[in-house]
Amino acid sequence: MVESHSQWFAETISPDLIQLSSIKASYYSGTTRYQKVEVLELGGFGRCLVLDGKTQSAESDEFMYHEALVHPALMAHPNPANVFIAGGGEGATLREVLRHDTVVNATMVDIDKEVVDLCKQYLPNHHQNSFENPKTTLIHQDARQFLENTTTTYDVAILDLPDPLEGGPAASLYTQGFLDLVKSRLNENGLLVMQSGACAPTNYHEVFPAIHNTIETLFPIAECYQVYVPSFAGPWSFVIGSKTHSSARLEEKYIKGEFARRKINGLQMYTETSHIGLFALPQYLTEAIKLEERIITELTPIYIV
Repeated sequence: MVESHSQWFAETISPDLIQLSSIKASYYSGTTRYQKVEVLELGGFGRCLVLDGKTQSAESDEFMYHEALVHPALMAHPNPANVFIAGGGEGATLREVLRHDTVVNATMVDIDKEVVDLCKQYLPNHHQNSFENPKTTLIHQDARQFLENTTTTYDVAILDLPDPLEGGPAASLYTQGFLDLVKSRLNENGLLVMQSGACAPTNYHEVFPAIHNTIETLFPIAECYQVYVPSFAGPWSFVIGSKTHSSARLEEKYIKGEFARRKINGLQMYTETSHIGLFALPQYLTEAIKLEERIITELTPIYIV
């Protein structure tokens, strides 16, 4: 017998698939100026941040996502000192950036101060006091507006954005125009990395290949990789756009040496060996990337359901 629906969190993965998790506790539920926010304790996943009905980060496996998002790009840069983060409200992306001893300043720009404040309060295991680090600069502003007005340039830009939902706060930040703006704020050998959505056989076509195709119009090097995230119900994709450096071609010996030089410790997923595996895409994704023709622009946006 299934318990009453009020005790279960039902997340739509696709029009034909729902993931159901028991709700052990609800710490917060409300609506900010930009989105619906929930902080829930889910059976099997621990404390979770949920935005507009979509799980953004789960205590049990967030390290899979955040380590994969951050370290391949930062490792590809020989000396990442100045890092820009768009989004990343729970502070876990910031946490991973600060593991690199080379980083002098990490500027995190998240438009929704209410979400960040809720994460500070309810998700301590996610941010691990990264907001209080003296290297952190936290700004609550639209990322496009911030980049248009700043004269600062960055070694690495990390776009840890919510999925592009129609009417959502991040949909316009997946466009060619915004990504070109990010590129213009990168140093000569800078890199951009962004989360690029689900890439299971059932839903990879929604945004992932189009994001890669869009980034490929702007950068001479565009590289894709994936990692499995159980709370996301499948593999998750990322795309790196680089002016000069390849992440996919990094060798294990180099990465191992950088772990020591940059004084990186405490990782749970990312190693010199797993780095190589992240870029080993299955054939269906390789083919999807080859066949993709869509470019995401303000006039031709792409949304997930």
